[in-house]
Amino acid sequence: MKPLIVQRADPYIHRHSDGYYYFVASVPEYDRIEIRRAQDLEGLVTATPVVVWRKRETGILSANIWAPELHYIDGKWYVYFAAAHTTETKDGLFDHRMYVLENDSANPLEGSWTERGQVITDWESFALDATTFEHNGSRYYVWAQKDPSIEGNSNLYISKMSNPWTLTGPQTMISTPEYDWEIIGYKVNEGAAFVRKGDRVFLTYSASATDFNYCMGLLEADSDADLLDAASWRKSQEPVLTTDESISMYGPGHNSFSASADDEKTLFVFHARTYKDIVGDPLYDPNRHTFVVELLWTDDGRPDFRGSIAALARSAQ
Repeated sequence: MKPLIVQRADPYIHRHSDGYYYFVASVPEYDRIEIRRAQDLEGLVTATPVVVWRKRETGILSANIWAPELHYIDGKWYVYFAAAHTTETKDGLFDHRMYVLENDSANPLEGSWTERGQVITDWESFALDATTFEHNGSRYYVWAQKDPSIEGNSNLYISKMSNPWTLTGPQTMISTPEYDWEIIGYKVNEGAAFVRKGDRVFLTYSASATDFNYCMGLLEADSDADLLDAASWRKSQEPVLTTDESISMYGPGHNSFSASADDEKTLFVFHARTYKDIVGDPLYDPNRHTFVVELLWTDDGRPDFRGSIAALARSAQ
């Protein structure tokens, strides 16, 4: 199975009204945010990345720049990302917070990016992997965070937004690591992505350590439900995508969704490795690659991730 773009983890692809696909992801050095664009998916492979922001030397925003997402909201571009900090007296390399950049240019590869600052949540604690979406006239923000009173590394939360960098109203936990497949190595729920179909909305997420145990779970709710009510969300008891050694796909996860050129199909974008054994910390192994496949759906209207991967594997034979 062949990746679309090598050595890019946490991939996010946005198809814009100008006919371009825009691509952002974590780079292996974790030191910058870069954007590339092309008029088709294959063009993203050779498109020249443009660095739109670099980490600071010290203090906040100075380490481990992770999981950028590019969104177009009310005529402006926004990048959501997580960053850690370093100081002379404290090593906070894994004490992330969430931040937002803004650009009012028509083309996000041009113009200037303004730091809109940290997205403030109920706790000042480890937080990352934010995404945002509009549904039924409201804008929502979903992210992963450590609640100091809950054992584990991160849970999933949802809130409404008053503007693209400010949360408003209640902040609701909608998932916490609880099943065996969510707590291998670390107790993790992270990397949420939103997709809707028919009368239901879905949030995918990733779980466990970032080696071959990394996998994906699924939350779903009725489209007319109160998304801020935790009871509205139904959680898969089993993972919806896991390592498949038969096709050399290891640790699939941290996905996003995009649209095909004709807007008729949903694209499933995710990262995975093509080998199992890693030397050292998996976070510093650069070979998490970006894969893109058409998202298939089950007869009962749910995303079929395993079927989508099987179709990609067959096409590669």
